[in-house]
Amino acid sequence: MGTTATEAAPEPKYWHLRTVLVRTIDAEFSTGEVLPNERDLAARFGVARATLRQALDQLELEGRLVRRRGIGTLIAAPRIGIPVAEPTGLEPAGSDTWRIIDCGVGPAPAAVAEALGLEPGSGVHSVRRVRMMAGQAVGTETLFVPGTVMPHVPGFLADSSRARAVLKQFQALPVESESRSVELGVAEEEPARLLERPPGIPVLVLTTRYFSAEGGPLAVSVSTYRADTCKLTFGEAGVEVRAAS
Repeated sequence: MGTTATEAAPEPKYWHLRTVLVRTIDAEFSTGEVLPNERDLAARFGVARATLRQALDQLELEGRLVRRRGIGTLIAAPRIGIPVAEPTGLEPAGSDTWRIIDCGVGPAPAAVAEALGLEPGSGVHSVRRVRMMAGQAVGTETLFVPGTVMPHVPGFLADSSRARAVLKQFQALPVESESRSVELGVAEEEPARLLERPPGIPVLVLTTRYFSAEGGPLAVSVSTYRADTCKLTFGEAGVEVRAAS
C-alpha cells in the first residue's frame, strides 16, 4: 500500500548515516584530519559500504568533506566568508582578486533585459570574471550594462582592456542604491568549468541591480558562488547566507 500524503516518508539509510557522521565529525575530528578508510567506517557504523559511500558523497557535496587522491577523505575547512556589501570593483583588497574571462557587446538575455527594463534584444556590455580567494576559484560574475548607459567604450580594444574600460566607467555611474537577491541553484556546465567543479554542484546565485537617483536601473550583475565552500556576508552586521545542510 502506498504512502499517503499525511504519512512521513521513511528516512533513507544513507541520510541517517550522514547525520550520524556529522555528529561524529564535529565531536572527534578537526579540519584537515583524514577519516578512517571506508572498510573501517562501515564496520564501525554497521552499514554496507555502498550506504557509506552515499553518505560520504552527500557530505562532500555539502562541503564538509574533501577527497584527495593518494591521501583519502579529509575534514574540509570552514566555508570562506565572501563579502558582497561593496559594489563591483576593479581591484578588491587582500587575497580577493578577479580574473577577467571575456568582455563583449550583444543582445541582452531575456531575464537581464527584464531586470534592466529594456526591450528584448537591446544591446548591453557584458564583463565576465572569476573571483579568486586564497588561490581558489570561489565564484563567477557577469556584469551587464546597457549600451545606452555606457555609449563610449571603444570596440577595438582587447577583452581585458575593454573589460577594464567598462568597469572603470561603471564605477563612475551615479549609482544611488542597490537591491540583491540570493537563491540556491546548481552550476551549469560553463560556470562549473570556471569554478573547476563538476556540473550540478550546489551554488548560491546572487543577483544585484544598481539604480540611479531617479530609480531607473543602471546595471545588473549575476554572480554564482560555490555553496560547498562559500558563505555570503551582507553589511556590517555580517548576515550570512549559507546552503542548507
